[in-house]
Amino acid sequence: MSTSEVNLVTLPKRRADAQPIPQPTVSAARKPEAPTSPERLARPSVPMLDAILGQPFYVLDNGFVRVIDYMGDDDAVVQAARVSYGAGTKRVHGDRGLIRYLMRHSHTTPFEMCEIKLHVRVPMDSWRQWIRHRTANVNEYSTRYSVAIDATQRTAPDEWRTQSTAIRQGSTGHLPPALGKRLSAAEQQLQKKARDVYEARLAAGVAREQARKDLPLSTYTEAYWKIDLHNLLHFINLRMDVHAQQEIRAYATVIGEGIVAKWVPVVWEAFLDYRRHAVQLSRMEAEIIGALISNAPERARSLAATCGLLNLGEDGSLAPNRERTELEARLRAFGLTPPWG
Repeated sequence: MSTSEVNLVTLPKRRADAQPIPQPTVSAARKPEAPTSPERLARPSVPMLDAILGQPFYVLDNGFVRVIDYMGDDDAVVQAARVSYGAGTKRVHGDRGLIRYLMRHSHTTPFEMCEIKLHVRVPMDSWRQWIRHRTANVNEYSTRYSVAIDATQRTAPDEWRTQSTAIRQGSTGHLPPALGKRLSAAEQQLQKKARDVYEARLAAGVAREQARKDLPLSTYTEAYWKIDLHNLLHFINLRMDVHAQQEIRAYATVIGEGIVAKWVPVVWEAFLDYRRHAVQLSRMEAEIIGALISNAPERARSLAATCGLLNLGEDGSLAPNRERTELEARLRAFGLTPPWG
């Protein structure tokens, strides 16, 4: 289009009685200062963790955990806390003391300033428990896009556990090795058959998303798992517990003792002292312990009865009560004898 063809917009004439538009003025005293050069920061580096980047820590028979990347360290926790508390905190708390204070009083945000990314290989049945911790960023190996990992967790003849009668989801003790040997042989046959059927389906042209449906839960999967330190410690505290399934407990122990202890040693020390090996008491438990320490076993027994811990069964003996059992363990840890026999 030529210039002569352009339709020009005609602006309306300004009215004679219109007030002039005020123009902004800038005071010389308020002119912005020239920007200064930004402070140069060094990325936190932990030599002990750098030394194991990418190194696999083997778990079970075919699993592993390895560090891919991390952000922050013990100092990052301290730095975040002091931003929150303001000036003067340095004089009140040393770095170690501040971290222990934060852990002791359940201040969580400073620990969220640190993050770590792990690459894990784990059996599907353990991964189901793992993925229930919904506080991480996860990208898992997909058997819709790729062929399933050709590895399954196998159980040694002396590793078959018996069902616990006290805890429905737990195990205790082991089956005789002779029986375990037969179970391990049957396990291997089952896993091989499942893999053969899976690969036959793929060879026949069955879609990967459908061919996978009969693979056993013992099949290994892999994932990148990124999580902040606060939620990682929560994961470790739950999954290292004696009541956790043995397989996922093995992973949590490797992550905690093999990785986190090297990454943030001061935080790890505080975690062990105030979370992992600490004893938490309810109001009722504290009152019962106080009564026993005061040499008042009758009052302790009365408190326990009032709280429903000493109900009797049909045979006249104490009925099973998990809360009472846990209290009795705490009493013995303090060198006290339960006063109800």
